[in-house]
Amino acid sequence: MPVEATSAGAILFRDTRGRREYLLLKSRPGDWEFPKGGVEGEEELQQTAIREVKEEAGIEDFRLIDGFREDYDYVFEANGKTIHKTVHLFIAESFETSATLSEEHRDHQWRDYDQAVNTITQDGPRDIFKRAHRFIDEEYR
Repeated sequence: MPVEATSAGAILFRDTRGRREYLLLKSRPGDWEFPKGGVEGEEELQQTAIREVKEEAGIEDFRLIDGFREDYDYVFEANGKTIHKTVHLFIAESFETSATLSEEHRDHQWRDYDQAVNTITQDGPRDIFKRAHRFIDEEYR
C-alpha cells in the first residue's frame, strides 16, 4: 500500500519589459520544475505554495492569482517505500526581477512560454503549465 503525500507549489511568472517569463528550478535529480514542496502540519495548500516560493526561490514580493488550482500525481520509491504524491499547483505573479537559488536545486532560469514548455521535464507539470499560461492570457490579463 503506497504512502500518500501532498505537495503544493506555484507556477511563478514575471513581466519584464512587456515580456512574460516563468521561473523554473532544476532539482537535484535533474528535473526542471516549479517551486513546490510538502504540506507541513495543518497548512492550507495556498500557505504551502507561498512558503515554498519563499524558501526555494527567495522571492518575497509576489501574490497568488485567484481562480486557478490544478493537480497531478505520480508514484516513486523512497527509503524502501512506495510514495503516491499529489502536487497542487497555483499561479503566482512575482514583483521581483530576480530569484535566489536554494540548496534544494542546482539551477534556476526565467524562461518565456516556448522555452519553458520545452524545458519542463515531466508531462503532468507541462500540461498544467500550458493551461496556466492560457488562464493568465484569458482570465487575468
